[in-house]
Amino acid sequence: MDYEGSQYKTDFWVGQGREYEDATERLALERLMPPAGLRIAEIGAGFGRLADQYLEYEQIILFDYSRTLLRDAAEQWGRDPRFVLVAGNIYKLPLTSHILDTLVMVRVMHHLADVPAALAQIRRVLHERSVAVIEYANKRNLKSLLRWALRKQSWSPLDQEPVEFVALNFDFHPAWMDAQFRWAGLAVQKQFAVSHFRQEMLKRNVAADKLARFDAAIFGAGGRYPLAPSVFVQTQAPDAGPPAPVGVTEDALAGLFRCPASGSEAAERLDDDLLYFPESGLRYARRQGVWDFKEPV
Repeated sequence: MDYEGSQYKTDFWVGQGREYEDATERLALERLMPPAGLRIAEIGAGFGRLADQYLEYEQIILFDYSRTLLRDAAEQWGRDPRFVLVAGNIYKLPLTSHILDTLVMVRVMHHLADVPAALAQIRRVLHERSVAVIEYANKRNLKSLLRWALRKQSWSPLDQEPVEFVALNFDFHPAWMDAQFRWAGLAVQKQFAVSHFRQEMLKRNVAADKLARFDAAIFGAGGRYPLAPSVFVQTQAPDAGPPAPVGVTEDALAGLFRCPASGSEAAERLDDDLLYFPESGLRYARRQGVWDFKEPV
């Protein structure tokens, strides 16, 4: 799903009545991700909606496919030296192996046609002590069960195969997702069901922070058999390698990146805003505060 050129920030979030969704997702992250560390990346960070959740980390990578959304994020966070904004393709994630202490991916999985390929890349950038918090859209949610029982939808929420209800918009059965995590070598440590109260009537009549606290009270219980539209899992890759020895300073930035074309992790810094990978002969530039790995220069 390409949000290039879109006004996603204002069309979907700001002023669009999604304060409850934002609040409950933040509470889930607070409970599932380590509060501080050396390096964190959010995959599908968009305009940086959740970026202030990561401010206790020494280096914060905001990664997205959309340059447009990342430029929105750069307006708020680009002057903070802790932030590194990166545009690229998750299937060819341009980050060095075993580089992350923490990874967060929220509201991205439902746009992925090849979940195993994406999870393989996620596992690759984790090390043996990393934590990855990954959210996915739950096919077996209460609304879908009711609609199916009333014959208002054709597909069964109990069928374990993913359903693409709109082009590049997928819902996933928890059992199917569990199998994908196992295949990728990601061990699920905790599972939360999130956004139980995503109904317009409730959101109009109950304050967002109060509704989110009610939701948080049943995160864990709901996660045993998720019926909420969103599922958050805390995973680890215990068989991954040790952490990559890359610092978080601007001088160490070349060691952070992997060539998406060749897979080479040997980059040279030609100047402040240009990287060169000798193995592939490709160069990638930073423009308007965003490292662009979608296309070489």
